[in-house]
Amino acid sequence: MAVVIATGVSGASGVQKSGFLEVLVRERWHKVLVNLNEEALTLSCEESCVNDNVNSNGVTNGSYLDNNNTNSNNGPQTVRTAFTDLPERVPEAIANRKRCVKVTKQEIGGLGISIKGGKENKMPILISKIFKGLAADQTQALYVGDAILSVNGMNLRDATHDEAVQALKRAGKEVTLEVKYMREATPYVRKGSPVSEIGWETPPPESPRLGSTPITSFSDPLSPPPQPSLSLQGDRRCIPLKMCYVTRAMTTPDPENRQLELHSPDARHTVVLRCPDQPSALAWFSAMDSVTSTLAQRALAEVIQNTARTGVAGSKEIRHLGWLAGKTESEKECWKPVLVVVTEKDLLLYDSLPRGKEAWQSPAHTYPLLATRLVHSGPDRGSPHSGTELFFATRTGTRLGIETHLFRAETTKDLSLWTRHIVNGCHASAEMIKEVTTSCLYRGQECRLVIHYEQGFSVLAEPKLGDGENGEERGAHTPTRPQVLLSYPYEKLKMSSDDGVRMLFLDFGGKEGEIQLDLHSCPKPIVFILHSFLSAKISRLGLVA
Repeated sequence: MAVVIATGVSGASGVQKSGFLEVLVRERWHKVLVNLNEEALTLSCEESCVNDNVNSNGVTNGSYLDNNNTNSNNGPQTVRTAFTDLPERVPEAIANRKRCVKVTKQEIGGLGISIKGGKENKMPILISKIFKGLAADQTQALYVGDAILSVNGMNLRDATHDEAVQALKRAGKEVTLEVKYMREATPYVRKGSPVSEIGWETPPPESPRLGSTPITSFSDPLSPPPQPSLSLQGDRRCIPLKMCYVTRAMTTPDPENRQLELHSPDARHTVVLRCPDQPSALAWFSAMDSVTSTLAQRALAEVIQNTARTGVAGSKEIRHLGWLAGKTESEKECWKPVLVVVTEKDLLLYDSLPRGKEAWQSPAHTYPLLATRLVHSGPDRGSPHSGTELFFATRTGTRLGIETHLFRAETTKDLSLWTRHIVNGCHASAEMIKEVTTSCLYRGQECRLVIHYEQGFSVLAEPKLGDGENGEERGAHTPTRPQVLLSYPYEKLKMSSDDGVRMLFLDFGGKEGEIQLDLHSCPKPIVFILHSFLSAKISRLGLVA
């Protein structure tokens, strides 16, 4: 997990949003530049380059800056690092001895060094790069691995990274550096940039995933592999945002409401961003959510196109898909990413983005929409930030009882969209399925309870072959109709209830009184289906169910 703190925002051509942030990797803070565009989030992390053309934050993230103060790929690319200034090449007369080196800053390039370390990292201020041809390199007296003890007499032995950057920037044109070469610091300056340690998913070659290529790239093993899900260019991490999930305070506490989280499609990796205040956090979240929402719609179109023939998990058509934060009633303190798919008849839950045809056919949970009810929608009154979390719950009647799932949407638009898809899906499923039948025991006789969307309730008894004369012959040669013991339309239903174990009670106000049906198993699926039929019929009349 990586945690980032925002310290500023600036615009750039082709980038929707960018800003200097801090990233926490392995419990240490490092400055990064975050760029957001229509496809990806890029994290650039490097030690501070000390020159006169840096921006107000004093950080260039390792990029050489030209006169226009813009990142340039045409500047000097030859750099001395700990891999070129090898410890064995540093003279023994220099090692572990204090030296004073005078450097004259250049108009372009300043000192021409990058530094690492600082009090917050429990390290001295170390020269980690020397740009060839610039001021520090021209002295031929400085080495990668030199600790800067002071600048123009100002003590940096106990300085933070920022304090050292500012001291070097304010030092004027003529700079005297007190330095000491530290061989033991070589592993630290050789260490890769912090962003290189940010974990993110890499799909296995046999299961390419949804990426910049069409969806056939993950559903068809014979298709060419897509681009890597995480590209590394020097000190950059470029994270494609397609089917990533942006949330607020799902995995880490956020008492000040300043954080947002980016979750990988495999739901195994998280980058946590934290901003200086709530408005900037909201701005960053809105920008990232807009990008991921647009990409999710593109992914939905691809999934629909490529599953049109095979369907998904027994369903023929996907109506909607996307990420939600989910948990069950027994997991009240543990939200986790859930990929939710609404089909023409089912609600499918996946723990991560499916890879390949078999994965799409095997969701973690499958709930019939006809037996599922939306039971709450609105702010989560029990959340740490009352009124801020947008929350809804579903209850599904199963043979084992009622299963309740809690879901959290990130925006009011998402909440409205999801609840509408679930409710409309339930009603559409009722109109499509029309009839549900289950065996039952009524007054000691094995029967069938039939609930029809249009015609209402029927209790049917199958005729026995021995009934009447020549019963066996009639059973063999003449079609027989079930005996109708009870039949009532919906409008006659006065009351329905159940014992939660196996008994269903229906009261139509008839002469037989309350009807008791033993369903042989938990009655909740039938109860929920009955409610779905009634809700769909009310909705069809233009009323609110």
